[in-house]
Amino acid sequence: MLGFKKLEILPFILDTNKRLLFFVTFTIAFSHVIIAQQHGIADRISSDALNFIVIGDWGRYGDDHQKQVADQMAKTAKEIHAQFFISVGDNFYPKGVASTQDAHWFYSFEDIYKDYAHQKEWYSILGNHDYMGNPDAQVAYTQISRRWMMPGRYYTKDFKLRGDKEDVLQLTFIDTNPLIPEFYNNLEYGPNVITQDTVAQIGWMKEVLSREDKRWKLVIGHHPMFTASEKRREGYDTRAIRSSLRNILESNKVDAYIAGHDHSLQHLLPDGGVHHFISGSASEATEVGELPITKFSKQEFGFLVFSVNVEEVSVFAIAYDGTLLYETKIVK
Repeated sequence: MLGFKKLEILPFILDTNKRLLFFVTFTIAFSHVIIAQQHGIADRISSDALNFIVIGDWGRYGDDHQKQVADQMAKTAKEIHAQFFISVGDNFYPKGVASTQDAHWFYSFEDIYKDYAHQKEWYSILGNHDYMGNPDAQVAYTQISRRWMMPGRYYTKDFKLRGDKEDVLQLTFIDTNPLIPEFYNNLEYGPNVITQDTVAQIGWMKEVLSREDKRWKLVIGHHPMFTASEKRREGYDTRAIRSSLRNILESNKVDAYIAGHDHSLQHLLPDGGVHHFISGSASEATEVGELPITKFSKQEFGFLVFSVNVEEVSVFAIAYDGTLLYETKIVK
């Protein structure tokens, strides 16, 4: 039942109908705030879960709601005791960074995500906009920053889950840019794409994902395999990623593929058993539709929260104002 604070508004009730209308309007607005506060996610996750936040497509010097999303990330991180963050690429707009000394590092990262709650590890990958600059500078920044984690253009990381068993969450971070043939002839992407050994990455991915001693397998890449936006649902990049990765992920029983690139929040579930999530609206939100496989899609500034324990993976979509937009569970 909703509660209301005693406010000095009784004179409005005893006055004209116009002022009575003001009282009713004010009461409704106040009750909405209380409802929003009651819809936090801390009571929806288990005490033994590993919690992290996923953002994508964000580095704009604080513009386009980047700052507002960052502020809400800090609030949510405190609420759920987030252990780390994941960035799914397009970290710096419009053309990546030039070096480890680029001003972007301060104005788009350090000075935006500066709350105490932001001071956790940021496991990051490269997006296509990052390839327009110097992608190796983002790898090198790992040696400068305590929290920026990009030890290579692709890498893997295991996290022990709390429980009676030796259960592990495997996060596999990949570089999707060299998997897109059209990029090799692109004047901006091409020079950096050709420095990547695609055959080596695919071989490495197959070996890593074939391991059967992992409780959960999540793969993180910039470009989505499925997306509901009109612009990209059958774009050359989406089709290339689907062609390159779908069979690898499904045959190795990957639980979820997490991407960005599309500036929206999405959950899709095609045949094959792999859940597909998109978190690409940390500083821009663009129009998105629906597909038959769509479970959720929203044009909204925000991010995704993942809460993982031995039994389930809970996923929440959070808007920049703290609104809980969607929640789902993957269960084994």
